[in-house]
Amino acid sequence: MAALSEALARTAPLYDRVSRVIPALEWPVFAGDVDAILTLKRERNAVILAHNYQTPEIFHCVADLVGDSLALARMATQTDADIIVLAGVHFMAETAKLLNPSKTVLIPDLGAGCSLAESITPADVRLIRARHPGVPVVTYVNTSAAVKAESDICCTSGNARAVVESLGVDRVIMIPDEYLARNVAAETRVEIIAWKGHCEVHERFSADEVRQLREDHPGITVLAHPECPPDVVAAADFAGSTAVMSDYVRLRQPARVVLLTECSMSDNVAVQHPGVEFIRPCNLCPHMKRITLKNIRQALEENRHEVTIDPVVAAPARRAVERMLAL
Repeated sequence: MAALSEALARTAPLYDRVSRVIPALEWPVFAGDVDAILTLKRERNAVILAHNYQTPEIFHCVADLVGDSLALARMATQTDADIIVLAGVHFMAETAKLLNPSKTVLIPDLGAGCSLAESITPADVRLIRARHPGVPVVTYVNTSAAVKAESDICCTSGNARAVVESLGVDRVIMIPDEYLARNVAAETRVEIIAWKGHCEVHERFSADEVRQLREDHPGITVLAHPECPPDVVAAADFAGSTAVMSDYVRLRQPARVVLLTECSMSDNVAVQHPGVEFIRPCNLCPHMKRITLKNIRQALEENRHEVTIDPVVAAPARRAVERMLAL
């Protein structure tokens, strides 16, 4: 009890930060792990990179660097830490390792995967190249390093159109998210050949749900992630990556807003904007939710689970990511 009381005292300022989204009764469950993680980071010269879909006690209380896939990829190249803990899914940890081959990169749960990453294999990429000779392959970062290695350049939801148009060609292959490809195609003259991969979170949103939200909450601003189906994006007021959605709320301060993306995104943005009412239709990512304070702590205590990539795969995969970052 004494140890918990001390942890509660030390972490009280952090709880103040998230008190609007985490009930006071729950904080004692988190305080000990938060306190231990902060100590372990100092002792091991470690940083925690957390995606926008992580829960608030991770995102706001132990993470050093936070953001969407593009932001995390950039941040991974700028840290002086010896150890990177990726609070996100496996492809993100692989990307951090690609960009930091000499650093130790840990993912707290090896089961933190991604439906998009699992929707395509390196053999699939070779097959689609064979069917469309000479057409460059733009690969979403939500893929394995092995798939990136078969690609010409990577993209994120935030820079996909810019990447496609940077190639200076009339046609590109864009994998694996069909909806992202179709949404980008609606914004550019470049012909896009798509794959049939979908995000299990975003594919569940529907245009009917948007209409119901507007009916139930008059005046609501609807922001959609571009992994949503095109009719959902068309029905929304604005579409963009998680970083762009966050910026929209910060700059526009809508009175009432809904973010059509993973649940925790709304909680994390709400912490920073107490004057905005967030309506939360909750689609959870089961993979993101495999990351917890307890397994982040275990990762730092036990050096688990270290991410490694075959050098034969790493070299071409790194080129595809670095070519994106160079834009």
